[in-house]
Amino acid sequence: MSVGKVFHPGISSNHSDDSPYSWSVPPYHPSSEQYENTKTCKGPDGELHANLLCPVDVAEVPEGTLPDKQSTEEAIRLLEKMKSSTSPFFLAVGYHKPHIPFRYPKEFQKLYPLESITLAPDPQVPAGLPPVAYNPWMDIRQREDVQALNLSVPYGPIPVDFQRKIRQSYFASVSYLDTQVGQLLSALEALQLANSTIVAFTSDHGWALGEHGEWAKYSNFDVTTRVPLMFYVPGRTAPLPEAGDKLFPYINPFDSVSALMEPGREAVDLVELVSLFPTLAGLAGLHIPPRCPIPSFHVQLCREGQSLLKHFRFHDSEEDVALHGNPRESIAYSQYPRPADSPQWNSDKPSLKDIKVMGYSIRTIDYRYTVWVGFNPQEFLANFSDVHAGELYFVDSDPLQDHNMYNDTQGGDLPHSLTP
Repeated sequence: MSVGKVFHPGISSNHSDDSPYSWSVPPYHPSSEQYENTKTCKGPDGELHANLLCPVDVAEVPEGTLPDKQSTEEAIRLLEKMKSSTSPFFLAVGYHKPHIPFRYPKEFQKLYPLESITLAPDPQVPAGLPPVAYNPWMDIRQREDVQALNLSVPYGPIPVDFQRKIRQSYFASVSYLDTQVGQLLSALEALQLANSTIVAFTSDHGWALGEHGEWAKYSNFDVTTRVPLMFYVPGRTAPLPEAGDKLFPYINPFDSVSALMEPGREAVDLVELVSLFPTLAGLAGLHIPPRCPIPSFHVQLCREGQSLLKHFRFHDSEEDVALHGNPRESIAYSQYPRPADSPQWNSDKPSLKDIKVMGYSIRTIDYRYTVWVGFNPQEFLANFSDVHAGELYFVDSDPLQDHNMYNDTQGGDLPHSLTP
C-alpha cells in the first residue's frame, strides 16, 4: 500500500507510482497536493503568492487541509483496516515536507523564534571548490519571494535576514512533519499493531541550508547526501512494553514540558539506502535475493545493497562488537550530473541529453573523495581518464568539507585506495 509521495512522480515511476507492479491497491495521493506550488502563500502585501516561505493558516487554504495531514489520515485508515486482517502488510507513507515550498501550519514558527536562528556555520563558497561542484539552487530562485530579492546568478548570496527566514521555515517544516509521524506511530500502537510491525524511517536526500553558500540538494556534499535512517523492530530495538506502558506516546511540541524519550542504539557504520530492501526483507523473515550481476537486465529479482541485519543482533541488551567489523571498510557512493564545468541555469537538474560531466563520490569514515569526469549520455558511460575536477575532504580535520585537498595530493601522494 502506498500513501503520498513514495515514488517520484513522472517518468521515473512510469507516471503511475509503479502501479500495479509495486502495489496491491491503487496508490493514494492527497487531493490537496495540487495546491503545493500555487499561489496560496499570503505575503506582507496581503496578496497570495507562490513563495518559498509559506507558513499558512490551515483553515484558509484550499480544502482546509494540507497534503501531509491527509496522508496521515489515510495511513491510519489503512492501519485500521489491517487490524482486522490476518494477512501481513507493507505500508509506505511518503510525506512532502520539508520539501519546498515550505508550506506548513504557521503555528510551528513559534517553535523557532527568528531571533534565535543562526546562520550556517560555513555560509561562504569555499575558495577551493571547483565551479563544476557548485549548485546554483535555481529551483528556489523561481519562487516569488526569492525573485523579489534580485539575486545575482550563480553565487548569490542571499541576504542574511532572508537566510534566517529560510532556516526557520525549514526547521518548522521538520517539526510539522514530526507531528505527523508521531500521530501515525501513536495510532499504530493504539491499534495494537506495534508489537508485530517493523518501522523504518528515512528520506531520499538532505538539503543545504546555506552551507558552502549553497541551498537545496543538488550536490555531492554530506549535507545533501546524508539522510536519517531509523528502525524499530519489535523486541529487538526496544523491549516489548509492559501492560499500560506506551512505546510511541504522542508528544505535542507545543506543550510547555515534554517528556524525555529513551534514546535508541546508534550505529556509526556507513550504510546506503540500497541496503533498505535486503534489510527489511531479512527482518520480515523473507528470502534475501542474491546480489545483482553486471549487467542485470536479464535477472527478475536481485539486490545491490548489503543487508544490515548484523546491527539488530543483540545479546542481553548489549551489542556484539565483533559483528560490526572494521568501520573503515565501509564505503558509501553517490553521484551527481552536470551539463558544464561552470554553474549555469540547468546545472541543478540537467536533462539526460545535456549531461556532459558526472561527479562520482566516495564517502568513508575518514574522507569524502569526488571526481568530476566526462560523461557520454548516449552510452551512459563515464570516462575516468577525462578528469575535469576533484574534491578531497578529510573528516577529522574538516568535518564541514570546506577545505578541498585534492590539488594538494596530485603530486603523487594520493593513496591508491582513493583512486577510482
